Amino acid sequence: MMIIGALPFLINASAYAEESRWLDDYHAKVGLTYNAQARVQTSYLWRGLYCGAANIQASANVGYGGLYFDMWWNIGVTDWTFKVFEPEVDLSLGFARWGLDVFLLYIHNFNCPFFDFHNYADRGNRLELDVRYTVSSKLPLSILWATRISASDAILNEHGEWVQAYSSYLELSYTQKLRDGFSLYGAIGMTPWKSVYNPNGAALQNIELRLRKDWSVAEHCGVMLQAQMAVSPMQPTNVINLNAAFGVYLK
Repeated sequence: MMIIGALPFLINASAYAEESRWLDDYHAKVGLTYNAQARVQTSYLWRGLYCGAANIQASANVGYGGLYFDMWWNIGVTDWTFKVFEPEVDLSLGFARWGLDVFLLYIHNFNCPFFDFHNYADRGNRLELDVRYTVSSKLPLSILWATRISASDAILNEHGEWVQAYSSYLELSYTQKLRDGFSLYGAIGMTPWKSVYNPNGAALQNIELRLRKDWSVAEHCGVMLQAQMAVSPMQPTNVINLNAAFGVYLK
């Protein structure tokens, strides 16, 4: 009798679950997945920081069942004099499922040896633990939390000593798909405490807008053109930065 009496509730609950699947419409990844992309840019902007002038960036990602490995490269110049090149390679190992993406990010700068985890104040490698959650493809609202756990992350404390800052970055972003292959991306980011992002404490780190246009070349290949503006109100220089990019990608 209890089961029969509960049937209307179970049926309604099932119907509600089907209607609300837009909150979790990410299908489990089955088998091997891969993608790659490359782009040419007028500047290198990252989390509200100006990291260099003209550059070429490329990445490749391979995964299986949600577990993935990503490699990203940057070859660029520090400024428009083209005298100093500053290459970088980032390695990510993570797991993505149900809109949640948890990954370990290793950022290598070539001014020190690979996998050197000494804590430098202003140079060297970086190691982060990042967590990103995106509601769904129908509501592409994302929140990112990134914390440095080793390597280049030293700040001065009140005693004048260099200490690990566990520099963290919090970002809220949203991507709106428009007509004819256009998409608009907006983000706002901040650092919650004294860190290498801002030595004075919690601060608004950046406000960013990107307008992107995609063209499909084949079933698994496309090209993109993107315009970007980033405002970094707490930076002493390069407060407003503009960037244009052209890229190709495999999906």
